[in-house]
Amino acid sequence: MIVSTINVNGIRAAVKQRSPQNPGLLPWLKESTADVVCLQETRADDEQLADALAPALADGWHLASAEPHVRGRNGVAVLSRIPFEDIRIGCGTEEFALHGRYVEVVVAGVTVASVYFPTGEAETDRQLEKERFMAAVAARMAQLLGTGREAVLCGDWNIAHTENDIKNWRGNVKKAGFLPQERQWLTELLATGWVDVVRRAHPDTAGPYAWWSWRGKAFDNDAGWRIDYHLATPGLADRVAGVITERPAAYALRWSDHCPVTVDYG
Repeated sequence: MIVSTINVNGIRAAVKQRSPQNPGLLPWLKESTADVVCLQETRADDEQLADALAPALADGWHLASAEPHVRGRNGVAVLSRIPFEDIRIGCGTEEFALHGRYVEVVVAGVTVASVYFPTGEAETDRQLEKERFMAAVAARMAQLLGTGREAVLCGDWNIAHTENDIKNWRGNVKKAGFLPQERQWLTELLATGWVDVVRRAHPDTAGPYAWWSWRGKAFDNDAGWRIDYHLATPGLADRVAGVITERPAAYALRWSDHCPVTVDYG
């Protein structure tokens, strides 16, 4: 099973043709080898999302989504060529049940979740909210490990784990996304058994980054962040046959400020 994850930065913008050379998300989806695609930051309710993805759904893709409780924000979804065996919205805590940040499906016996973490802001209530969401997701991940079933959580975690995961790490040590407590949380999460399969495939190297600011020369200079993770159970991680970060060939070919991260789980 091949699984891809991409923060679309607004589904209605992502599906639009930006130029003849950049037709947007839908042609990428049609040509992708992925069996399952996790989407984050759709910024759409269920009806708007289904409308934007109508050509893909007509092609046979199945859709599960968690719409945001605030108009124009958040929103996560999973597309699958294989019918869903189960769908779960929310990671289990009441505070975030309707935030549109977590949707989980079972496909071919494997649990796949699309997750979108808050950005946060150091020393503010927004950061406290982010840390509560981190705790809620960690609790759900502990439950998943306890079942003994294979699982992978994909998405935009808004945390760069190490200095190799962010180009300008020195300039971000006091900013949300690279705070010591966020990085330590991720270290402790991985110590419970979850595997960062992209980092396993690229040990001791900078990147590969999957997010770049739209501004300045960040993309051209590859001054990015690696915050789009596949965290898999050990058994599933051991099946990985290939990892690709689908960085566009040029700035003008981008239809999101993130790029797809695709893993072949054999």
